[in-house]
Amino acid sequence: MAELVKIDPKSIGVGQYQHDVDQIKLKEELDTVVVRCVNSVGININTASKSLLGYVSGIGEKMAENIVAFRSENGPFEDRKQLKKVPRLGDKAYQQAAAFIRIHNGKNPLDNSAVHPEAYPIVEKMAKDLGLKTMI
Repeated sequence: MAELVKIDPKSIGVGQYQHDVDQIKLKEELDTVVVRCVNSVGININTASKSLLGYVSGIGEKMAENIVAFRSENGPFEDRKQLKKVPRLGDKAYQQAAAFIRIHNGKNPLDNSAVHPEAYPIVEKMAKDLGLKTMI
């Protein structure tokens, strides 16, 4: 999927009748499927392309460019909080995007989950009540 989002939908062959398919509707449907996948699975912010990042809720094409540039200049993200340091990524965009961003092997294991950072204290309290740790 990460590679397919880089391809213009009209370049994806769908058989001998591909020219009969409305190209605008094809793009809309493919975009809808990608958005659903990204929002249910999440993406690794340290490996995601600009094309894939653009499908994350709260992040558009320009913001995706800013994230990739920030990552190139500063190295991999270590936690979700670092997203707030990306130029022009405001609180609203962070709030919308944070739960769909995954950071593998980051400082906080919850950064590799669908748990939104606003809910971290609740999860940590639940873990504590069960005698578990959320941090390594």
